[in-house]
Amino acid sequence: MTGMSSQPTGEGEGVAGARAARAVWSRDFALFFAARAIARLGDTMLPVALAAGLLQHGYGVGAVGLAMAATAAAFAGLVIFGGVLADRFSTRKLMIGADLVRLGTQALAAALFFSGHVVLWQICAIGFVNGIAGAVFQPGVASTVPRLASDIQGANGAIRVAESAAQLAGPAAAGLLVGFASPGGVFAAHATTYAASALCLLLLRLPPLAPGSRAVAGRGTKAFRADLVEGWREFRSRQWLWGVIAVWCVYMIAVWGPTVPLVATEVVREHGPRAYGLVNSALGAGTVVGGLLALRLRPRRMLRAGAIALVGFAAFPASVGAGLGLPAMATGAAVAGAGLSFWGVMWATSVQTQVPPDVLNRIHAYDVAGSLAMMPVGQALAGPAASAVGADHVLLVAGATSCAVCAALLLIPAVRGLVRVDAAAAGPDRTVGRPDRTVGRPDRTVGRPDRSRAQKR
Repeated sequence: MTGMSSQPTGEGEGVAGARAARAVWSRDFALFFAARAIARLGDTMLPVALAAGLLQHGYGVGAVGLAMAATAAAFAGLVIFGGVLADRFSTRKLMIGADLVRLGTQALAAALFFSGHVVLWQICAIGFVNGIAGAVFQPGVASTVPRLASDIQGANGAIRVAESAAQLAGPAAAGLLVGFASPGGVFAAHATTYAASALCLLLLRLPPLAPGSRAVAGRGTKAFRADLVEGWREFRSRQWLWGVIAVWCVYMIAVWGPTVPLVATEVVREHGPRAYGLVNSALGAGTVVGGLLALRLRPRRMLRAGAIALVGFAAFPASVGAGLGLPAMATGAAVAGAGLSFWGVMWATSVQTQVPPDVLNRIHAYDVAGSLAMMPVGQALAGPAASAVGADHVLLVAGATSCAVCAALLLIPAVRGLVRVDAAAAGPDRTVGRPDRTVGRPDRTVGRPDRSRAQKR
């Protein structure tokens, strides 16, 4: 026994690293990884294209906000229904279809900008269709990761690093395209990213679902409504899940919502647009670091560790609100990005491993909808609040509230006490993400049929 476990430290770490890599990287996960990274690169180019294109054609800042809001409203309003579709049909086919729809809409937008016939309602309509496609696409992401990698945390960390790197490169690439070509060129490039994503997903081969993991009964409106209700029941039955979302609504209103617009205006006004670009780059670099840390650290209580790391986000609004120098603001942004990214990986992994696969897409849809619902409220209140008490005071309050939000997360017993599911223990049969539903959560089986016999068959 001792001979089996005694080996040089360096060799042991090397073996562990190789096993971890095999638990994440495969041909199919690499394709999914590429699809997410490329699509994220295109998505970060879009705000630059919209702002430059609409301003160039005589529209104001309000028009840019309206075009972006059309996409956000469609996505937030319909993503729950997208979760039901993803649990009833092939997630891969739904995601490919959504990418192809967005390929068409962005190609149309590129043609409009190239032709010079840019009408605001048409751009908003294109954005609305993009939001619908995004609502169909996003829920399937949650269930795809556990089916492709047995090390779910490692997979989420790798995807987070790639998306963060894309977020750093996207705006810069869009700026170059606008400068050397036109806003239409950015839309054309954005359409190409969806084509590349669809191609990667087309080449992807998902392993079959575990027996009994998809129990869809009936068709039509009644069955669809029943699935929707079941998803809500499953969401509501997990205190750690709805507890985090409830706290996150406060976070979006009081922290994230006002921080994004007010940091931009304050930094640009006091230090210029280049300084804001530097601060934004520091934030992106921090998210890369947070993703890398999430690849290495394996806390037993993931949400507790994530909430502690999230305290670091307070440094971002607080450093700007306190009027510190540019180096201090960039440092605060980097710390904030690392904390937010680490929390994101811990949260995504917890959802994907603690929730049964047959309702995971719907649960993820409720998660996304709840997380995003209050962000526009916070953004809308940022301006009036800044006018009333000053932008610096609002940002300082946002920093303090960020710490209070983390404390609130840690005060919820179901959140701080949630124990990680060791995906490696599930073995190579691809049933990872199906934890023992009775451990530490006796209420999770209430109202749910016994699927153990179907699983054994």
